[in-house]
Amino acid sequence: VQLQASGGGLVQAGGSLRLSCAASGIIFGDNIMGWYRRAPGKERELVAGILSGGTTEYADSVKGRFTISRDGAKNTVSLQMNSLKLEDTAVYYCNFRYLWSAQNSWGQGTQVTVSS
Repeated sequence: VQLQASGGGLVQAGGSLRLSCAASGIIFGDNIMGWYRRAPGKERELVAGILSGGTTEYADSVKGRFTISRDGAKNTVSLQMNSLKLEDTAVYYCNFRYLWSAQNSWGQGTQVTVSS
């Protein structure tokens, strides 16, 4: 599975951005798509994930502000980010994994910068 991410950019604190990611290739079986991020000097962390069945999970730091969604027919996943904070500044990575596999597919990172 190959992933192509889009979106990101520069936004003021309190603003919104939307990230999108399209998966190509043959996709079958239960899987999870999500977004991770890596801030400068920090380890990569899970931001949000969504199972093929629709169940979602979020990092505590983004609950209530970010919403993840997916279109199964188009094999896309989106992350709507509202009320952005300075600490949301990071490179965001799209991720795909079959639930029965430990192998991850990663999209190219997209920079999100939140300014004061």
